[in-house]
Amino acid sequence: MTASKRSFLSRLLRWLLILAIAVILLFVGYTWFVLTWSYSEGERAGYVQKFSKKGIIVKTWEGELAMVSQPGSMPEKFWFSCRIESVADSINAAMGNRVVLRYEQHVGVPTALFGDTEYFVVGVRRIE
Repeated sequence: MTASKRSFLSRLLRWLLILAIAVILLFVGYTWFVLTWSYSEGERAGYVQKFSKKGIIVKTWEGELAMVSQPGSMPEKFWFSCRIESVADSINAAMGNRVVLRYEQHVGVPTALFGDTEYFVVGVRRIE
């Protein structure tokens, strides 16, 4: 191999490495941004009827809240994720009781990695 070919391959590999590092940094920066910036936030009330810890890379708590507007009517379901262990413990303790879940909506989260939904519960309180 001639010196000019080696020089060309060396420059090409260096640029490919720089490009790969830039793509990784962009993905990390994007993920950090969508996990810290909240598109919307609010509260939902109902009964937590399913709550389990699962995930491929990052284990999160995934749940289902049945929101009943009137007794005897079909409940609307609200699916949510929870990354905060203390909040997950509070939800587990309140199972079977009517609760209010405070959530933040994070649009654009790579959900396969950080939870099944874009709704992340950040607080819970029991309704007596």
